[in-house]
Amino acid sequence: MTPTVRPTLWRAIGALMLREMTTTHGRVPGGYLWAVAEPLAGIALLSAIFAIGFHAPALGISFPLFYATGLLPFLAFSDITGKLAQALNFSRPLFAYPAVSVFDAILARFILAVLTQLAVASLLLAGILFLSETRATPDLAVLVQAAGLLAVLSLGVGMMNCLLIGLIPLWQRIWSIAMRPMFLISGVFFTYQSIPLPWREVLWWNPLTHVTGLVRRGLYPGYDAPYASPVFVLALGLGFALLAGIGLMRWHRDILSDL
Repeated sequence: MTPTVRPTLWRAIGALMLREMTTTHGRVPGGYLWAVAEPLAGIALLSAIFAIGFHAPALGISFPLFYATGLLPFLAFSDITGKLAQALNFSRPLFAYPAVSVFDAILARFILAVLTQLAVASLLLAGILFLSETRATPDLAVLVQAAGLLAVLSLGVGMMNCLLIGLIPLWQRIWSIAMRPMFLISGVFFTYQSIPLPWREVLWWNPLTHVTGLVRRGLYPGYDAPYASPVFVLALGLGFALLAGIGLMRWHRDILSDL
């Protein structure tokens, strides 16, 4: 059974990934490269603009690097969760084929979005480290850990949003409103230690604060980020993914019939 199921599964996921790449950027010269180039150029431009206005970062000597280490996790989380939330609606015509399941659609969008965000982050950080003085010492093991935790967290939250939007369409607007202050409270412009009590304890419950701390631990020598808890982020992501998976197995037919 397994030898026949696995090739079919990965063929379906591969086909869904190729479909998204051609659908979103297939008619544009350069194709899917724009999915990397657009956010890369946008983040680079924002980093340059903020570097002019803020000459002294809260950590290190390079404001573009400090800003990027906070912005990249936030934008990656926003992009991946947004893609997963709309996975069923995006692949709705394909669910008429027995070989395509709701989990194939979610996994295909997840893999493609993660690979895209990894490319954006790698190119941007490499460019900053190469073109400017940062005194950063990249720790690849810590950076890989941070990326893995962010991927798991985004998968869990994205699947949960996919389920909730299917059951309660109003949830999409509620989530959009809830995400607006997240840009300000996810450590993009500040370090966790710089926030006074008791607000620091409140920010601890924001999982992106932990991911941002780990990214900065992986780039800034001497910055330990002792508050960062990989266990908390991993448990949150896996917990949401498990609950959403159970919910999608239970209600996916009802959700698809209402799309």
